[in-house]
Amino acid sequence: MFDQSPFHCRVEWGRRGARDAADRGDLVIVVDVLSFSSTVVTALNYGAIIYPYPPSLNGKDFAGKIGAQYILGRSEAAKLGIPTLSPVSFNQAQENKKYVLTSLNGAFCTWIASKVPALLIGSLINASSVARVANQLSTQANVNITVIPCGEQWNDVRANEDTLRPSIEDYLGAGAILAELEGNKSPEAELCTAAFTHANQKISDLIWDCGSGRELREKGFAEDVRHCSQLNIFQTVPLLKKDHFEDVR
Repeated sequence: MFDQSPFHCRVEWGRRGARDAADRGDLVIVVDVLSFSSTVVTALNYGAIIYPYPPSLNGKDFAGKIGAQYILGRSEAAKLGIPTLSPVSFNQAQENKKYVLTSLNGAFCTWIASKVPALLIGSLINASSVARVANQLSTQANVNITVIPCGEQWNDVRANEDTLRPSIEDYLGAGAILAELEGNKSPEAELCTAAFTHANQKISDLIWDCGSGRELREKGFAEDVRHCSQLNIFQTVPLLKKDHFEDVR
């Protein structure tokens, strides 16, 4: 099979990439900058407890069973003033509270790869810290590392078309992490790293004006775009433990 298996550090896109990495038994880092990964990192930084859940299953029912709050869509949650799939909606007030977070990309990829030796959540805001922990866990478990930029989903897919829309914010986030991972990198990972290195000084501007950034800004979530575009503002490292994330910084 013509894949990246000869190399220690790999990069694979979306749900298919998550499945392939899980089948190989790699350590997985899920990267969904706008906004699943950034929301999870920020929420854990403030002490919240996050349970990722796929949109294909009944998250509200699961939340009821574990005594958690099911996170609503951005617009509905914003009207009610409660946390949502938005990192800036979390603060100290959510400490020790449980939340079930569903998303089409990051949460779904997490669910698909949940049985790997270790699954971490990475973003621009914790890139160095998640890379450090990944290096440690990879050495301890003697496993390879796959970074998964999740991408977005097209809304108007026609028959026989792929639904994945690769996104530059996730590619740059993956590159920021790969730049600090130890071990030989696949050509795909090398190129992803180079993209981050080249764009490092203007990442905020690129994400602000990219398709995903413009979409969020036009919906009234410009602060999310600003927050998610920052590099290494948190040391928080979410590690999936059974059905929720724990900070293992």
